[in-house]
Amino acid sequence: MLRLGFPVIGVSDLPRAVTFWTAALNLTETGERASARWRALDHSDGSGHALGLMYSESPVEEYPRLHLDLLVDTSEEQLAEISRPVELGAHQVDWNNYPSEADFVVLADPDGNRFCVVDLSKAPSGS
Repeated sequence: MLRLGFPVIGVSDLPRAVTFWTAALNLTETGERASARWRALDHSDGSGHALGLMYSESPVEEYPRLHLDLLVDTSEEQLAEISRPVELGAHQVDWNNYPSEADFVVLADPDGNRFCVVDLSKAPSGS
């Protein structure tokens, strides 16, 4: 039976990516299927796989159609959780597609892969 696995990010520097994503999201590297081109990262609480990292030679997409949303509950948390990945090597992206009163901030990991830090307190309601 087909089932959804976990997100995989293409990276140009696998050791650097492991260091960044384990610190940014409090994940642990597993030895499962580890190779020169692949690493799996698990939730540190033992609840299973969280993220895959795969060596890639393809260029980073400027406007990726698929990306990670990292969630926080308040504006204060958003500010802190933007600062932390930046201290780990990420950078804030000069994003020209922000809507007015955006609930997200676009960052890029050390490889240039885009992800968002979303403040759920500002997110539009479903009604």
